[in-house]
Amino acid sequence: MENVKLLNRTDKKFCFNSEHLFGILNQLTPHYSLLKIEEKLISRYKTLYYDTVNYKLYHAHHSGKLNRYKVRHRSYIENDHHFLEVKFKSNKDRTIKKRKLNHVIPLQFDENTLPFLESKLNFSALNLIPSLWVNFNRLTFVSKTTAERLTIDLNLEFIKNETQLNFNNLIIAEVKQEKKQSSIFINLMKKNHIYEGSISKYVMGIALTCPIKQNNFKSQLNKISKITHANSHTITSH
Repeated sequence: MENVKLLNRTDKKFCFNSEHLFGILNQLTPHYSLLKIEEKLISRYKTLYYDTVNYKLYHAHHSGKLNRYKVRHRSYIENDHHFLEVKFKSNKDRTIKKRKLNHVIPLQFDENTLPFLESKLNFSALNLIPSLWVNFNRLTFVSKTTAERLTIDLNLEFIKNETQLNFNNLIIAEVKQEKKQSSIFINLMKKNHIYEGSISKYVMGIALTCPIKQNNFKSQLNKISKITHANSHTITSH
């Protein structure tokens, strides 16, 4: 893992129904090592995303703007690591992630967090507020032959105010590489007729929990609806 942190990387995403998962995992085993943390193969992630009141970061993604940002606090439950993170999508189609150890989940930013954020963003972090919880479980693989990390996310959950959405049969896989190169997993996806294309978890969650402009995401949302048979997610109120 130390050799494939890939905080500056290219990535490709794939979505498919969980009924395909075990067959795909069996085909991965000879080529990838599976990360184990505290004797557990599945890790829990809890993530709070931030945005402005009028969802500036969401709309930047919706308009297809490059050089865009995501800001989040992520907790890695099994190893008790907690980071404030800024993800930057460059106009060269690279994902660059900067992070700062931050055990307490900030509901507003102060002198302990603002300097880090202000040094990474091109707008004031004072305008950011908590926007959406995105939680999931993750399997993390490392290629045995190339500088590649593969993450497979399951049990996706969105929480916003009184609304909770669960997608228990949706799998989101992401290949992360230092540079675009041949990948056994990508070839495996093609073999199984699963094609690249997805939507960020944050964007998906906002689009599904807010009355917000989303026409540019219709094709991705429709694809996810078909994968999950449209009625497989549940909505509950607290």
